[in-house]
Amino acid sequence: MRIKINGNPYKSMLCDSNPCHPCAIFATFAVTFIFLTNFEHHNRINNFMQKSIRIIFLFLVFNSGFAQTNFENPEVDPNQIQKNFSDWSAYQSKNIMLSRDFVALDVLSKEISKESFLDQLANGNYIPVRLKSEDSGYYYKLFEIQPNSDTSIKATINQIGFDAYKNYKMEGTTFPEFSFKDLNGNPVTNESMKGKIIVIKCWYIHCTPCIREFPQVNKLAASYKDRKDILFISLAEDAPDQLKVFLAKRPLAYAVIPNMKVYMNEALQLNSFPTHFILNKEGLISNVLPNFESLEVALAKESKL
Repeated sequence: MRIKINGNPYKSMLCDSNPCHPCAIFATFAVTFIFLTNFEHHNRINNFMQKSIRIIFLFLVFNSGFAQTNFENPEVDPNQIQKNFSDWSAYQSKNIMLSRDFVALDVLSKEISKESFLDQLANGNYIPVRLKSEDSGYYYKLFEIQPNSDTSIKATINQIGFDAYKNYKMEGTTFPEFSFKDLNGNPVTNESMKGKIIVIKCWYIHCTPCIREFPQVNKLAASYKDRKDILFISLAEDAPDQLKVFLAKRPLAYAVIPNMKVYMNEALQLNSFPTHFILNKEGLISNVLPNFESLEVALAKESKL
């Protein structure tokens, strides 16, 4: 990912309270047990009934504890991958996709909102680690960054967290108004794209990660060529003449709109490239994504809706 940093990470105060915390569940069972025990005593229920209730109580506690711990173990040692930046970077790039749907857990294994999770990554002293699970779901937990860890780990994850948080807050909002022409002179406007799913790639010629994913996004566009309700367009910073020369050697299977630097900086407030948008048929932003891998997953989901 190519990052253009401008401004400080957004600070916010978010409540992480969750009434379904295991301690709350256990407390509920305990109060119920005490009540039932007293009730039994005062009403002289026979020993068999008392034992039966206690067995049921223990069974519920056991199953509650199991349900809360079936995804507790991290898939890697959180301390081991912090020993140097290259280990952390290799793990993060392959195993953590903050744009996908996942269950978010804080350092105490309490489930929190995705918004709170991303906010803490952006502004706190944590790394995300995926937990092992018995299902196909994704469970990410916050682990504290160790004092002796490479300082680049914190700086990088704060920036990644900030970008992911900002992208998450854009989801569900209306894509900014636009009226452009692509390199072939075809008009591209909000109105002309109503009722369609729109995939937008934001890039520029000298962005190496943007160009590296060309073969992948071209293949993705080709796989949806029979879907008339899905359009692929790209916003490029560069001038038309530069783009025509460049694309003659490296084709892109998207409609390309030139001179989009100001629009992407001001209207979209982008500071990371490439960035991909998926707009639903109502013109709302469904996803804001940092790479091809997350784009492929999100588009597969959106195209089935």
